[in-house]
Amino acid sequence: MKNNNYLDLIPVKNPDYDFTTDENGIVTVNKEWTGFYNKIAQRFFKKPRVSQIKLDKEGSFIWLNIDGERNVHEISKILLEHEPNMEKALSRLIKFLEILHDHKFITWKGENK
Repeated sequence: MKNNNYLDLIPVKNPDYDFTTDENGIVTVNKEWTGFYNKIAQRFFKKPRVSQIKLDKEGSFIWLNIDGERNVHEISKILLEHEPNMEKALSRLIKFLEILHDHKFITWKGENK
């Protein structure tokens, strides 16, 4: 997606992935493996049908603040209020969002799918 300012991008959770939050606020995202090759791997190599990706404390906090309305800049301000001593908070946030995007856990609002 072409955008001159990364801070203006609005992350949106991919509705294809459900998630749970435990009593400590830790998020687990469930990724179902579908398709022909995944079925073979599940049957012959005992690979799980669903992977559970457990986020750390900061990742869970960020995930829970992705609401499809806040842009990266707004989420970074909320993150810094929550973790005022976090070093390189903005660059860490951006890297985390890029990873989520690369793995299709989020999209950018207005992005062609």
